[in-house]
Amino acid sequence: MMIRASDLGWRTRGKTILQGATLEIEKGEVLGLIGPNGSGKSTLLRMLAGLLKPSQGHVELAGQELARMNQREIARITAFVAQQADTSDRISVRDAVELGRTPWLDALRPWSEEDSRHVANALATVEMQGFETRDWITLSGGERQRVHIARALAQAPQVLLLDEPTNHLDIHHQLSIMRLIGRLGLTTIVALHDLNQAMSCDRLGVLHQGRLIALGSPAEILTPELLHCVFAVSATELIDPTDGTRVLRFRSMTQALPDMNRHDVS
Repeated sequence: MMIRASDLGWRTRGKTILQGATLEIEKGEVLGLIGPNGSGKSTLLRMLAGLLKPSQGHVELAGQELARMNQREIARITAFVAQQADTSDRISVRDAVELGRTPWLDALRPWSEEDSRHVANALATVEMQGFETRDWITLSGGERQRVHIARALAQAPQVLLLDEPTNHLDIHHQLSIMRLIGRLGLTTIVALHDLNQAMSCDRLGVLHQGRLIALGSPAEILTPELLHCVFAVSATELIDPTDGTRVLRFRSMTQALPDMNRHDVS
């Protein structure tokens, strides 16, 4: 088991943002987190990444208690890609990706050819080789997101966590990023808004009103009943005649949302 989270919760200023989240993630699995805005997706991701200390519960990472690990130890296993990580500093693509090697460097272990290979491989993986000397500010949104992922890959992580990596990208770059995530072969946890993109994940976790209310395969999760209850939409399943891919078509609903907090996670 790569990640085990038990009864995770987080409160701030007297308000509960997430409570009672329990899940296990296998090595090499791609888990998608879906749910409305404010449902707790980013909070859960940050706790699993060790960036946010739970108010309750605990996380095990590769068999180790996350709370007992320091940030360098955590960063050698996990890499986190935030929704936005822009900078006004003048920085090249290579400089940005080299930051991913920071957890592996210290006074006794300076930069080496091994680090250069990790950076080169990461750039090649996201198809950004040849961009090394480009200034960050000259990159498009899709190119910047690829560099963010390259920086994370340069860490040589076992676990990759991404918070809405396709947000604000055009459809071409959205599809490109999702294909990239799918072929990395890493244990991956990704928060997503696009439910059709979520179909490419191995499993989905549904967050609603600060609770993890359902966990299962996309076919088990993306049902008309659950989508109506959680997202207030009517969903119709269509089949793409070109390749047989399942596609969801949505219509908004005006009915009040039922209370989903009583749903059991399965």
